[in-house]
Amino acid sequence: MTTELRVLSGSEWDVWLGCLESAFGGVPIAPETREMYAELTEPDRALGHWDGPDCVGTAGAHSFRVAVPGGAVVPAAGITMVSVAATHRRQGLLTAMMRRQLDDVRSWGEPLAVLLASEPGIYGRFGYGAATSEMNLRIDSSRVLLSSPPGTDEIRLRQASPARALDACEAVYGRLAASRPGTPLRQPGWERVPVDDPERGRQGGSALRCVLAERDGEVTGYATYHLRPAWDDAGPKGTVAVRDLMALDPASYAALWRFLFGIDLMSVVECHNRPADDAVLRLVSDVRRCEVRLRDGLYVRLVELGAALEARTYRTPVDVVMEVEDVFCPWNAGRWRLTADSKGAATCRRTQDDPELALSVKELGAAYLGGVSLSTLAAAGLVRELRPGALAGTSSAFSSDIQPWCPHGF
Repeated sequence: MTTELRVLSGSEWDVWLGCLESAFGGVPIAPETREMYAELTEPDRALGHWDGPDCVGTAGAHSFRVAVPGGAVVPAAGITMVSVAATHRRQGLLTAMMRRQLDDVRSWGEPLAVLLASEPGIYGRFGYGAATSEMNLRIDSSRVLLSSPPGTDEIRLRQASPARALDACEAVYGRLAASRPGTPLRQPGWERVPVDDPERGRQGGSALRCVLAERDGEVTGYATYHLRPAWDDAGPKGTVAVRDLMALDPASYAALWRFLFGIDLMSVVECHNRPADDAVLRLVSDVRRCEVRLRDGLYVRLVELGAALEARTYRTPVDVVMEVEDVFCPWNAGRWRLTADSKGAATCRRTQDDPELALSVKELGAAYLGGVSLSTLAAAGLVRELRPGALAGTSSAFSSDIQPWCPHGF
């Protein structure tokens, strides 16, 4: 069977998206969400596999800028909408799209590619490593208490329409984004994603709501959420389903959580996708009643290894030679000397010196944002120390004081 892989034209988008919808269970995307992603999709960065008039494979790449350790913002391809039709599985279509896509990303001068995987076992063979975690919480707010730092009572809270509060919320997001590795700085149009609210996505809950935290008339934080009322013979047992919560200071942060815990007729606060080091775990009286669960989040692929490693800073000085395996992007394979000074500024160059660590580009991607320890990967047999002491120093240099996180899908 012969298929054609080509860049998408604008007129093909509906057919292309139909292939994606079919591959993900056949449920059409809500019209308002479909319209939004039609505007966000960049056709010249999207690929389609065609079997005659039928689209049988899809892959897109958004133009992103992603925060990395040290606060720099690095161009990255946000890989998205990847699918293969059920009739064309195991025929090499996905591999062909990944091959073409990474070649394209390299030609665009973007040193990183990032994605959120539908299944964790798919993308490792193409060099993507799981670099962040998402924390899910289901908190029994009828029994769990919150402590409040000084100044919490000084924060004013007010409810607002999510659409009308969008600019204020985006200003808070923009001030915080660069401080947490893995967070995309939202390009124009992407501010619509956090307030996209199709009825079918509410799971029987209310329309999206928003509460703002303010001090001296300035918005210092926000939370968006749904309410899902429920009752049994004992009374109300509703759920507050938190979509987003961000704040510029501890008092605003605590005030928003306290508000969510105190909504009448609700006994559960549910969160999907919070950072693994979310400070709310230090405010609650009983973490055991928070049902903490972690899952994989953002996957990172170093497309131009040298440029990617030079784009971030390092926590401690380091001088190490790494032997990197990269079968899928052979231009990255071989020996690299990574050197960073006391200020974290780095150089990464080809070398013929003896290697001190050996690892694959997948493991390097997992460790890139500082949330996955090279020492942990070594304990799993995925990184090999070739010079005694090289592992501990390099692992410390790659680490980050703040856990990386991607706060929204794409």
